[in-house]
Amino acid sequence: MVETFSEFKDFKNIDRETMMRILEDVFRHMLAKQFGTADNFDIIVNIDKGDLEIWRLREIVEDGEVEDDNLQIEYSSAIKIEPDFEVGEEVSEEIKMKDFGRREILTIRQNLIAKIQEYEKDNVYQKYKDRIGEIVTGEVYQVWKKEILVLDDEYIELILPKSEQIPSDYYRKGDTIRAVVSKVDMHNNSPQIILSRTSPIFLERLFEQEVPEVYDGLITIKNIVRVPGERAKIAVESYDDRIDPVGACVGMKGSRIHGIVRELKNENIDVINFTSNSSLYIQRALSPAKITSITFDDVTHRAEVYMKPDQVSLAIGKGGFNIKLAGKLTGYEIDVYRDTEIDTEDDVDLVEFSDEIQEWILDELKAIGCDTAKSVLNLEVADLVKRTDLEEETILEVVKILKAEFE
Repeated sequence: MVETFSEFKDFKNIDRETMMRILEDVFRHMLAKQFGTADNFDIIVNIDKGDLEIWRLREIVEDGEVEDDNLQIEYSSAIKIEPDFEVGEEVSEEIKMKDFGRREILTIRQNLIAKIQEYEKDNVYQKYKDRIGEIVTGEVYQVWKKEILVLDDEYIELILPKSEQIPSDYYRKGDTIRAVVSKVDMHNNSPQIILSRTSPIFLERLFEQEVPEVYDGLITIKNIVRVPGERAKIAVESYDDRIDPVGACVGMKGSRIHGIVRELKNENIDVINFTSNSSLYIQRALSPAKITSITFDDVTHRAEVYMKPDQVSLAIGKGGFNIKLAGKLTGYEIDVYRDTEIDTEDDVDLVEFSDEIQEWILDELKAIGCDTAKSVLNLEVADLVKRTDLEEETILEVVKILKAEFE
């Protein structure tokens, strides 16, 4: 018994008072089970020495008038303990460990372990419940198909599900991992702590760590939208005119944002100045594309954006992420149109080239907003390679065919 509770005291970081309370509860439960009630017992615990004393208090009654052996003792039996006792007084008698028997001692030991584990689980739950939204660092202990088991510095188990991992995340046992605490639940009477690396809160906390002005509240993060591992847009604002919020977040030569990008597996992060002017906000959100004009429909919350043909693909971005995130950031459904008054003379629709260029190649070009010959020719070959999944040779062949049309 002494070994069991001293081991828990040393390795489970349980404070002295709690340990004493748990021990007393366990023994009181056992006494109540054995004697019917434990109200007349004093339990004295000394964890440091490993001592445990149990004293039973009984009232002295006349011989033959005992109604409850646990609460009362006959006068003739009492004077054997101490000759000076009188009827009506209280006798204090020590209960020895050996009086319980081996089976009872094993039961007490099991109850003690169960109580400690219950206390530990509750402790973990309370600790992490207050840490939701905080970044934690842990070590990868086990990698499974659907989730990763992570241990923190106190060997508490944390779970990082596959759905909360950045697609390009790859971890092995022993790797250090950083993530934000997104959810804490009790599952089958055990705390389940869920981590996330895809949550916008994770990106917000990373900015707080890297940018002192954000942590101090001089710069406010108004909104964050992400396609984890691909692209993120973050709108920032400062109430201090002396502070450039975008410049402060990016840092000198990108020094501050570089660490965040590396942590997020080279996720492209666009930091833009927040404004209540919807037109300007959309214009900034669609950066690096340049807009000619915008019309709004406030009823359906849609925005029609017009721009030069060579800017359409920039606005849409690879995989359509740029326009998708710009819409989420601003709260508008954004439709992009080529400004038909500019540079559309003698242009040819890409559909016209279906005899010479395969359909799937044309679809790749349309996916980045290039649906005419000139919209493709206005972009550099390197840019087309970067924005599509096409090989450079294929693009050079396409460019050659399109140029031939105009020559």
